[in-house]
Amino acid sequence: MAQIDLRPVRITRDPVRRSVQLLAGLALYGASVALVTRAGLGLEPWSVLAEGVMKHTGLTFGTVTGLISVAVLVLWIPLRQRPGIGTIANVVVISVVVDVVRAFLPDQHELGWQITLLAGGIALNGVATATYVGARLGPGPRDGLMTGLAGRTGWSVRLVRTGIEVTVVAVGFLLGGTVGVGTVVYALAIGPLTQALLPLVVWREPQRDEQQAVH
Repeated sequence: MAQIDLRPVRITRDPVRRSVQLLAGLALYGASVALVTRAGLGLEPWSVLAEGVMKHTGLTFGTVTGLISVAVLVLWIPLRQRPGIGTIANVVVISVVVDVVRAFLPDQHELGWQITLLAGGIALNGVATATYVGARLGPGPRDGLMTGLAGRTGWSVRLVRTGIEVTVVAVGFLLGGTVGVGTVVYALAIGPLTQALLPLVVWREPQRDEQQAVH
């Protein structure tokens, strides 16, 4: 399979379509996080941390998610990472949508509904991740931390991502975040889902597409 180019491209190129794709992807991502948190079967790594912090601060889940994103952005400074419009939108949109959806969706206690919300949330998260990343308008805070550390250390992206997520889960768990079957299912499913969907939604520069068609 050919490698997909995900490097950020200026917003001036096809701005309407890419902006809509970015915002739609981020909104869906926020909704997917809300679904998984309400399922009560274990959270994805960064949500484990957010829930743990929430229990100790009294802040809403969305607010904590936003504050963690800002803290991660601070870590970009020594890594010399540059934010894009997608980076800023990531912080704002996801944190707002998570709180809005959670306000209308109660915690689930029946296993059937819990499984439904978990499966639906993970599937939607894969769609959302591919959609907003595919807009190529700048990485999210966590994505930039991963690529920045990989670039500075020379370690593989897979190793860096695994190290980050294990650390995040461990800290979140110690703070009282929920780790369960959902955490494991998410970790196993999100990579393959995103990889499978990216070719369908990634924005490609027309000129490059024409050159590839010729060759």
